Amino acid sequence: MNYNFNHIYFIGIGGISMSALAEIMLEEGIMVSGSDRSDSKIIRKLQTSGANIYLKHDSNNISNDIDLVVYTSAISDDNPELLRARDLNIKIMGRAEFLGAVMKNYNHVICVSGTHGKTTTTGMLSSVLIETDLAPTIFLGGEMDSLGGNLLHGSYELLLTEACEYKRNFLKFNPTMEVVLNIEADHLDYYTDLNDIESAFVEYAEKLPEDGHLIVNEAYNHLFDSIKCNIVTFGLDKGTYYARNIKLVPEPSYTLMHGDEKVAEIKLKVYGEHNILNSIAAGAACLTLGIMPETVFNGLFNFKGTHRRYEYKGVLNGAVVIDDYAHHPSEMKATLKTAHSLAEGKIITVFQPHTYTRTIKLLDGFAEALAMSDEVILVDIYAAREKNTGVIHSKDIINKMEAYSKGGIYAESFQEAADLVRSIAKKGDIVITMGAGNVVDIADLLLR
Repeated sequence: MNYNFNHIYFIGIGGISMSALAEIMLEEGIMVSGSDRSDSKIIRKLQTSGANIYLKHDSNNISNDIDLVVYTSAISDDNPELLRARDLNIKIMGRAEFLGAVMKNYNHVICVSGTHGKTTTTGMLSSVLIETDLAPTIFLGGEMDSLGGNLLHGSYELLLTEACEYKRNFLKFNPTMEVVLNIEADHLDYYTDLNDIESAFVEYAEKLPEDGHLIVNEAYNHLFDSIKCNIVTFGLDKGTYYARNIKLVPEPSYTLMHGDEKVAEIKLKVYGEHNILNSIAAGAACLTLGIMPETVFNGLFNFKGTHRRYEYKGVLNGAVVIDDYAHHPSEMKATLKTAHSLAEGKIITVFQPHTYTRTIKLLDGFAEALAMSDEVILVDIYAAREKNTGVIHSKDIINKMEAYSKGGIYAESFQEAADLVRSIAKKGDIVITMGAGNVVDIADLLLR
């Protein structure tokens, strides 16, 4: 496939999505270079594949032979490489715009969107699709062992990817099928309110061609009354596809229904009611594509989860240590509900809030969710793309938890958090390191 570029430079190349785009360009024979702030396993893998990567953002990294610069949303407007590229009149694209351009090379494009559950549902879809003869190309927002990472470079028949609503980035995509899992208040540093977010999802659905398919959670179907494409709904107990005879333990299972017709008996290896719902969404999408029910059953049963999504890390003092990416109150509640269904003892949660804006806007929600834990330890807020103005602190969540007659402990360092967990954890407990930043490092400290 001809992308009309000889040398692409990726600013923020170590990100999970950026790295997948860089890798696929390398496999297409395009020269790839880029930069990031720190070394990682992902960067070393790209270097082994032939990418030239700088561990610093510097204007001198931008050379005249570069004919496209792609940058991630986390990059600020005053980034020296971005400014240098503009001075040299090099073509510049945001990550979402570039991915949207890549999509045009594929016959079918499935985009999985929603406030949460995207990576798990995309992983479930991947697990089914790799058992078909479609030879899919897959961009995953996490890492999955059966893919060997976060990318599978297949044919140009079908592309599967996640679609994030942040800054309305998904409006730059070109899908033929959309899976909409849920629509809740998030990214309120960009959106004004929930109505603003809902309008973005409607505009996103309007991008589908009339012969395309919208696979949407039944709870949000009313938002899409004006959409002209084919609409397929899913839900736990109602929708085009839904479940009967749900069992959450000891092995998650249910009967997948289509109207009054039994489609398949589904068994899962990932726990929680939220994952039952994710799997129904994945099943609905696959069946709409014409994939056989037996293949859907096998794919969903073989799905073992993606890294950082209720991922088993090991055992400490007889307690099971889990790492989870949850960083929105709804996600946190789903994770903690799952943990309660499996724990014999206490739930010990180490939480790292993600971004100052989200912590301010969802402060009450975080407190309510964390109150589901028996013991709570909070570490400093992960800044990500933001700067600390001193307006909000992790201790503010602890103060809010008092309304739920629950307390929490603030740890000044990851080591202090790990030491606190060691002093508390006992056999039968579940320890969860939770958040979208680098809180997983605490799980590694615990098990080192």
